[in-house]
Amino acid sequence: MKKVGYDPLTSFEPVCYLVSSPGVIVVNSASPYRTLKDLLDAARARPGALTLASVGPATAQHIGFERLRRAANVDMTYVPYSGGAPAINALLGGHVTAVFAEYAPLAAHIRAGTLRALVTTSRTRIEPLPDLPTVAESGYDDYEVDLWWSLFAPAKTPPQTVAQLASWFTAAMKAPDVKAKLAAQGFSAVGMCGADFAALLRKQYDDYGRVIRTADIKAQ
Repeated sequence: MKKVGYDPLTSFEPVCYLVSSPGVIVVNSASPYRTLKDLLDAARARPGALTLASVGPATAQHIGFERLRRAANVDMTYVPYSGGAPAINALLGGHVTAVFAEYAPLAAHIRAGTLRALVTTSRTRIEPLPDLPTVAESGYDDYEVDLWWSLFAPAKTPPQTVAQLASWFTAAMKAPDVKAKLAAQGFSAVGMCGADFAALLRKQYDDYGRVIRTADIKAQ
């Protein structure tokens, strides 16, 4: 029997992009690198010697690493870990050069001064670290990698049902108590629904797909 696959853009109805978690690239506080430029310049000077770890492979962070590596034309080695915590522990132990992870699990280490944040991968600066530049501000204008959670319905769900769900979740994401609870955990309420979310999904599907094919990224 022929195996029938699915197209994520047609097998589900996009309802809402609910919550984003900014990505941050960090180094050990003992590292000599204080900016993204420092890190990339060192990578150019020592091709293949510097390492960047994240949860992976085939994750948004892995794809984000490949996008940055190619945009900056540097040779860094990607080191996948089974979770964000093991990657962070490896950085604290001096086993890798840098880590690309969500802000939330990094926050306590950044506040304590054991890790140094170099850059956020979000399009805009993040509220908890207003002085931290974005990758785009650091010379890579079209770069943006956010980690996000969203709501989908099965394909062919009636439009009125999708609209009702979108209305409920849009209201929830605007509620001050919800926004405050999310912010306390390092997340941002978004509440992008309908056609805008569908357009974003299509763009990321195309952008990430090109990186996956070019870098030959495969899930394990």
